[in-house]
Amino acid sequence: MLELRGICTRYGKAQVLWDVSLEVRQGELVCLLGGNASGKSTTMKTIMGLVHPFKGQVLFRGRPIHHLSPADVVRAGISPVLEARRIFPELTVYENLLMGAYTRSDRDGIQADLDRIYGRFPLLHERQGQLGGTLSGGEQQMLAIARALLARPQVLVMDEPSMGLSPVFVENTFEIIQDLNRQGIAILLVEQNANMALAIANRGYVLQTGHIVLHDTARNLINNPMMRKAYLEI
Repeated sequence: MLELRGICTRYGKAQVLWDVSLEVRQGELVCLLGGNASGKSTTMKTIMGLVHPFKGQVLFRGRPIHHLSPADVVRAGISPVLEARRIFPELTVYENLLMGAYTRSDRDGIQADLDRIYGRFPLLHERQGQLGGTLSGGEQQMLAIARALLARPQVLVMDEPSMGLSPVFVENTFEIIQDLNRQGIAILLVEQNANMALAIANRGYVLQTGHIVLHDTARNLINNPMMRKAYLEI
């Protein structure tokens, strides 16, 4: 579904990613783990076309997409759930949801998808006229995920969905992620919370200072001594 081959990305003269290769197969939930300044968010931005690599390829279903604009990446079938939610605080819940369908023109299909999303997230239906900025952090995360679904993605790329949430909302968010994956959406989960991410993932990659240093099944990573010492011990 989604593959990065030898990606090198920089901001100006400062290189951030070195030869990053990873893949998300159909129906998989794959996590990309790492600490602050490891390059996780830059990897997501490279996938979504917010920055372009100077070397390597991003492929979606075998087709290169690393030269595309963010809108065209979404049209291709990849939707982002951005770090810190990034909802529009002065728009209503309903208006925020419609922003997720900005690449679409099928009104009947959009309405049908809205109805399904309201069925999945009743709280958003109840608060569809409420301003997004008045929602709690967990409710905003729910809105951000629902907005991404309006693009009818084949792959969701989620950047730090647990960031800034209370433990209850973190657990609820990961349950939503797992449920979406069970319904057939492939997911790349970019996360700092290694324990939670590995608990629901099929496979994982570990990024340190812009390099992939570990790649294995989630179960093997949980039992990896280096992984446990660096990321899993509390």
